[in-house]
This record gives sequence, C-alpha cells and structure tokens, in this order.
Amino acid sequence: MSRMARFTLLFFLIALASGCAKKTLVAMAPDPDGKPGIITVLNEAGSVTIETPYQATKIGDAKDQPDAPVQLGKEAVEKIFKEALSVQPQRPLHYLLYFKGETTLTSDSAKLLPDIIATIRKRNSNDISVVGHTDTLGSKEFNTTLSHDRAKAVKALLVGQGVEENSIRTTSHGKENPLIPTGDNVYEPKNRRVEVVVK
Repeated sequence: MSRMARFTLLFFLIALASGCAKKTLVAMAPDPDGKPGIITVLNEAGSVTIETPYQATKIGDAKDQPDAPVQLGKEAVEKIFKEALSVQPQRPLHYLLYFKGETTLTSDSAKLLPDIIATIRKRNSNDISVVGHTDTLGSKEFNTTLSHDRAKAVKALLVGQGVEENSIRTTSHGKENPLIPTGDNVYEPKNRRVEVVVK
C-alpha cells in the first residue's frame, strides 16, 4: 500500500479459496469524511491500484500478478466483510469550543457541553483529549500559558459534570496550529479555541 499517510482509508483483506491456490481479496470502502484515497497492491509480479470505493482486487502468491480491479458494490463488500465491519472501532468525535476573553466560553460553545458530556457517557470513554489554542495577539509565552489555561478550564467543566479526571489529557499549542492562518498580532476569534476529541 502507498499514499495512505494523509488519509484514513478503510480497506479489507480476506483469503479466498481459488482452486488449489488461495488468493487474498483486497477491497476499499469509502472514507467516512469523503476524502479521496488510493490503495496500491503490489508484489514481485506487478501492481494494481484501487481508487474507487467498493473496488477490489485478488492477489495470490508473489509470482502472480494481482488481478485487475473490479467494482464489487456496497452490498457485496458489506456481505463479504460483515465480520470485519462489526468490530470496527468508533471514530473519534471532535468538538470545537470558542472563547470570549481569556477562559470564558462563548454562549454557543457553552451550549455544546451537554452534548460532549452525553457522548462521553454513551461511549463510556476514558480517552478524551482537550487541546488549547490562541490567536496570535500577544507574546509566544503569554499565548502558551493562555492556551494551557483554556484547556484546564474546559477540563474543569468536564470534571465538574462527573467525567473522570484521569480520562482527560490536556495539551496546549499556544498560537501555533491556528485554524485560520494569520500574521502575528492578529485577533481571530476562530483561533481562540479548545478542541475536544472523544474516542
């Protein structure tokens, strides 16, 4: 496989009996976010590329060229890979909370807290990431501290609603990694945020 570093692709492998020789079926399912993807299946005899969701190829031993890709369709892939699909982990859910002032959530962001708490409880999650950010106003040191304070403030709100403190990991990026790229000393409300990821 190649070119998969930037995209999370869901693909499946299954061994199929084909006469005396076993072949492996490789199929690609669509990315849940709709991002394009590519799977390259290769061995000593050659390679084939799968670029379309529900497309598949079969591959035998190292001396046999992989079969030309064929379109299986959604129903066939779901039937063939039913067992693999049933054990797929839930995708992480991402929330963005914005701030007015230093550590006070905007009213719209405060309204998201019950949804976040409900998600944590529904998933019984013990893997929650809280990442603080700032815009580029102020010094690097000030923004590093402020982003840390924002992450701590959100963690305190979650813990106050009964979320286990040990299940929350806080980090801060200061003014690095802005959502909206700007120059230095620029007020940008969308960069004044905390990202909450619930796994």
